[in-house]
Amino acid sequence: MEIDSIIDVFGEISMAKCFPIFGKENETVVYNPDELIDLFLNCTADGICIVDMENRFIRINQMYTRIFGYTEEDVLGRRFDEFPMSELVIEIVNAVKQGKTFHNINMQRCHKDGTILDIAVSYSPFRNSQGEIIAIFALYRDITERVNMERELKRTRELYRLITENTADMIKLYSYDKKIIYASPSHEKGIGYTPEQLFDKTVYDLILPEDKEHFDSAYQNLIETGEPQLFQTKIRTESNEVIVSETTMSPIYNEKNELESFVTVGRNITDRVKNDDALRNLDRLSIIGQLAAGVAHEIRNPLTSLKGFSKLLKGTTDKEKQEDYLLIITNELDRIDIIVNEFMSLAKPQAIQFEVESLNSILESTVKILHPQALLHNVQIINHYHTDEIDLLCSPHQLKQVFVNVLKNAIESMQHGGIVHIDVQKIEGKRVLISFSDEGIGIDTELMDFLGTPFYTTKDKGIGLGLTVSNKIIQEHNGTMKIESQLGKGTTVKVELKYI
Repeated sequence: MEIDSIIDVFGEISMAKCFPIFGKENETVVYNPDELIDLFLNCTADGICIVDMENRFIRINQMYTRIFGYTEEDVLGRRFDEFPMSELVIEIVNAVKQGKTFHNINMQRCHKDGTILDIAVSYSPFRNSQGEIIAIFALYRDITERVNMERELKRTRELYRLITENTADMIKLYSYDKKIIYASPSHEKGIGYTPEQLFDKTVYDLILPEDKEHFDSAYQNLIETGEPQLFQTKIRTESNEVIVSETTMSPIYNEKNELESFVTVGRNITDRVKNDDALRNLDRLSIIGQLAAGVAHEIRNPLTSLKGFSKLLKGTTDKEKQEDYLLIITNELDRIDIIVNEFMSLAKPQAIQFEVESLNSILESTVKILHPQALLHNVQIINHYHTDEIDLLCSPHQLKQVFVNVLKNAIESMQHGGIVHIDVQKIEGKRVLISFSDEGIGIDTELMDFLGTPFYTTKDKGIGLGLTVSNKIIQEHNGTMKIESQLGKGTTVKVELKYI
């Protein structure tokens, strides 16, 4: 109810000798004006006070007491300027005495205990039946909570504005149909597009076509799990260059807990990816150098057989013996071919590309590569993964690099020979656990914390990149790698991956 309407009703009551009101069953209840004024004042949600022309309080209601903490005994008969009051209030009261009305003025007032309150105040003159102003009528509404929320919202918006306008990360807000409805200014420096140019573009306008399936998979996971998704995509810039972006995608829900939009925070990691590739190549070359002696030894054996049986083949005319010699020569050549192919697959740089591959196939190929090395060290590799085929969405060459690192470390830890066990088992959440256990010297507990640190190594000829690179590769496959070891009792490396 507006303050003018309240005053009109209040005036009618105050000037009446009695005031009849219909109660239950049309029963008429008659109140005297003072009773009805008290009833009227205390049935409103606003604080009310009436001040006479000499600025003395002559009436307050219960809500006024609740808002400011002052009782009738505290204020009635006292001048309002005896209480903490701003000059603005005094000016407004003087203006009301001249007949002006003020509605919903936001100001701060003090509670009795000293707390500062945000109050919406309306002031109007109170007139008698002759139209003379005889008092000032004021309504107070406590808006402290609302104003605090608005201040917090404004502060938060300002903070977000500062973050989005000054961060190097590229922040985008997408609608449910994957259209950009906000882009941070950092995009202009990051990919050459202004926020205005990006508005209303879809996510597919920016990422390369070959990454569409990868993005759709991450988006589907976002919808199903409601958890933020971290993924990499290639983005074409305004100048037609391609950068690699590491992006976090998070959901935004409406009041019905339905996915309404989503926000992405992207970072240009092109240089980091190049550095990672360089480290992997360096690690791979180190492995190749260390395996070369074993491969040469393994090739030398079939070559000796080839030379011997070639001479025997020349010196015989027996058709049956010739066929036997040729079969042996063919088998030895096939053996050399397998060894060389496996070695070359490790040595040849491979483009990072995820594909469906059998875990058993990757492990078997890895064992073949390490077989010469194992023979040189009198080590036997026993596998326990003769289970159902387990398919992974992975980069086979990268996983092979990880497994070669792990097996090579296991072989080299057993100076007097031994056995390496490879165990594969499915676990919860469509994940598979691959364990590599050796009987080597183990690792000192004090050194465990340093494992995986770039260029930290306990080997005389090591470069300290094997575990660093391996950890990175496994993380990119959404997996984990853990090392358990006891000095003198051996080491177990556990790799956990997701299968399809």
